[in-house]
Amino acid sequence: MTPRMLLLISAALVRAGAQCVPVSDNRVLAGDMARAVPAFAGLAPEMVLGSAPAPGASRRYGAAELQRLARRHGLALEAGAEACMVRPAEMLTRERVAAAVGASLPGVRIEVVEFSRQPIPRGELRFPAAGLENGPAMRSPWLWRGAISASGQADFPVWAKVLLQTSAKRVVATADLAPGRAIVRTQLREETYEGPPGFPELSQVVGKVPRRPIRAGAVIERQWLAEPADVVRGQRVRIEIRSGQARLFLDGEAQSSGSRGDVIAVRNPANGKILRPTVADRGSAFLEAGPWRMAPADGGDR
Repeated sequence: MTPRMLLLISAALVRAGAQCVPVSDNRVLAGDMARAVPAFAGLAPEMVLGSAPAPGASRRYGAAELQRLARRHGLALEAGAEACMVRPAEMLTRERVAAAVGASLPGVRIEVVEFSRQPIPRGELRFPAAGLENGPAMRSPWLWRGAISASGQADFPVWAKVLLQTSAKRVVATADLAPGRAIVRTQLREETYEGPPGFPELSQVVGKVPRRPIRAGAVIERQWLAEPADVVRGQRVRIEIRSGQARLFLDGEAQSSGSRGDVIAVRNPANGKILRPTVADRGSAFLEAGPWRMAPADGGDR
């Protein structure tokens, strides 16, 4: 059964006088039930009696189920009493989705490609900017997660796929950029363009390292960039060697690159031995030695 058929059937039940009481929450409250069965007016209106049906659907309480529910709360019902709850719903339209997404990104041209087609509860449609997810390619539709919000109710999730067009700046490489080497300002230029958003700004490119070779003239994309290593092969590294309460500091030359928490190889210039400390911060590392002796971890003097 399609969502539209479900909506039509639920609406027909209400029009036919099937005694279905509309509920606005995702729970059936005593106040809702009292409108169908007056005996439940003896309970606090906000008392939760059960789960409401899905938006656009109805739920019928048969005589036996309703009697069990009444006895649980110390109520007496007439024999054969029944009740029906219906969750009013509606369907999203392209115009409504376009208005909601446009309110979150003013100044950006947005084309709605697809959107949620299931029945939704009544409420405010919101598409916060934080719910926007770029597709696998720059020119593919973006998935935008939104919600229907109403006072006192949990948000009901919805989604849309959109194409975005904007006027902005992007960064172009003016020289070949090698993987693992920090990008400097002189290797870049900015240009204005019309097209999809999502390109990194100049400040988000300078200092990063390419994950792959980038040719001169290429527009730089965010997924091509990585944070630089805290220690780069060939640079001077300050090593703190720890043994119990004792501390010893020495400078060495990094033989491999790494970030915080990585174990790297560092050559001790005093004897040429290789130490394997853990990167602590930019340009620094530490080595835990045994409590009785301090020795290089890899081929050092013992």
